[in-house]
Amino acid sequence: MNFRKQNTIEPTPMQLAPLVDVLFLLVIFFAVTQHYARHETLLDVSVPAAETGEDRPRSTVGEIIVNVKSDGAILVNGQTLTVVELEQKLKNIAEVYKDQAVILRGDVKTEYDHIIRVLDTCQKAGIWNVAFAAQPPEEAAARK
Repeated sequence: MNFRKQNTIEPTPMQLAPLVDVLFLLVIFFAVTQHYARHETLLDVSVPAAETGEDRPRSTVGEIIVNVKSDGAILVNGQTLTVVELEQKLKNIAEVYKDQAVILRGDVKTEYDHIIRVLDTCQKAGIWNVAFAAQPPEEAAARK
């Protein structure tokens, strides 16, 4: 009787090179994303403190952060804009995204008219979803 030799198929070892490549790309993606997300909150704008309010995630996808410095300068994505430029930018965004969120970060020393001017610009552009940035009182005390 002639028995055939049974060949066992060896399982192929797990390939680590593609896994390392994918993980490396993910690390780069998150590092770059974190850098740009942090850029808006590191400006020299010190928001006022509030005891009430919602504690929400730092940033959601698609929200626009409008910074109003103490001298009244308006910054969006690191660019200083005039009221007319801000209105045009917000109109263009509002045409595409109807429920666009805008976070207004006004400095503690900013005069009230500068904040109202930005709010008025948001309304003219058709944006109604506006939130004000504030920090907890303990963080405000730590920064002083």
